[in-house]
Amino acid sequence: MNEARSLSTNPLKSSQPLGAAYAFLGIEGAMPLLHGSQGCTAFALVLFVRHFKETIPIQTTAMNEVSTVLGGTDHLEEAILNIRQRANPKLIGVCTTALVETRGEDFAADLAAIQARRADALGDCRVVLAETPDFRGSIEEGWSAAVTAMIEALTRPTTRRDPERLVVLAPSHFTVGDIEILRQTVEAFGLVPVILPDISGSLDGTVPDRWIPSAYGGTSVADIETLGAACHCIAVGEHMRRPAETLRRKTGLAFTLLPTLTGLAAADRFVALLARLSGRPVPPSIRRRRSQLQDAMLDGHFHFGGRNIAIAAEPDLLYQMASFFAEMGAETTVAIASTPDNPILAAVPAEVTVGDLGDLEERAAGVDLLVSHAHGRQASEHLGIPLFRVGFPIFDRLGAQHRRSALYEGTRDLIFEVANMMIAAADHHATPESLNPLRNREMLHDSRPSPEPRRH
Repeated sequence: MNEARSLSTNPLKSSQPLGAAYAFLGIEGAMPLLHGSQGCTAFALVLFVRHFKETIPIQTTAMNEVSTVLGGTDHLEEAILNIRQRANPKLIGVCTTALVETRGEDFAADLAAIQARRADALGDCRVVLAETPDFRGSIEEGWSAAVTAMIEALTRPTTRRDPERLVVLAPSHFTVGDIEILRQTVEAFGLVPVILPDISGSLDGTVPDRWIPSAYGGTSVADIETLGAACHCIAVGEHMRRPAETLRRKTGLAFTLLPTLTGLAAADRFVALLARLSGRPVPPSIRRRRSQLQDAMLDGHFHFGGRNIAIAAEPDLLYQMASFFAEMGAETTVAIASTPDNPILAAVPAEVTVGDLGDLEERAAGVDLLVSHAHGRQASEHLGIPLFRVGFPIFDRLGAQHRRSALYEGTRDLIFEVANMMIAAADHHATPESLNPLRNREMLHDSRPSPEPRRH
């Protein structure tokens, strides 16, 4: 792995505060609060609204020049009290930005003082702090920081275990559709999943019958408080290792980390783990889905074999997609990661460069497919290579939150979607005439130029 440059010409990554706010949006009754300027929040809000096509509840402490110099505690306190009064959330997730982080404030102490001083006004509203400066990390790190902070602040130590309860720490690149498949698979083994965060209940595109100012649906605060009472924890993606270790430290709950749930081998590992934890055989419905995936792999490998792929994504998503293409017989010849700190990059089946979409465009000439989020469309247009959109944001297509790539069903759908894109991008389509040499013979004979007459 190597780092290509010290500046970004076409950014690939989004900020840590955006990732943390995203995680808080998966909590029932939550309100993310970005501690920084209005511009910091507006940037994240625009991306969320364009991606989900929904109203997104995010607030800001609206720091200005004076408060940036003198300190933002007053702005933080005022914002928390206003949110409590107007939106009445169950949880306020404070996400710090670079604007306040560079000043070196003691946010934890300031927040503790606010909570003690305003205990009556806050009531049962919980406030969680995730320190997420923009100048390092990306969506995955921000998501991980928020989940870790929620476990640290809310989960209670316990030695009680419920043999039918299972904690799943979902990664930032899971869509609503992925989480729905995940839940259905766990429930098929008679287990009760507690998924954290759970955006499938809050960002699934439903229309409530009344105005709700905070996130609705998602993981409840009560479930987070009792995470330790489960029988086991499954963390998906390397960036979920930190919250899984925090949960183990606080409650003693053992965890298994699975780097991806995409692909036949990865789905098999997850299903085998569920069978072991539940003590039940694999249900016939899941065996049928596995068989469908096998058939899809047979159908699709003609369109994947020998193809060259260029991927630019967050580290865990990069690993997921590169592993998927390797399993299907394609080669990832260009792999661009947004950040360098994730250990999973060493396991990516390609040489990884830390860079941006400018690097993708420079290195991807001649590949068969680009894989990145919607900002990769410029490289696609310039190079004349189709773009398969993954990750966040996807604002120029509908239904991004319902796409699936996890477990047997999701991998099957992913194969079909990518294969169909490659078929559509092919230079020509096979016809009976082009495939039958006997038919072509006469055509070739007729198309030969007539010999010139000999001169005597």
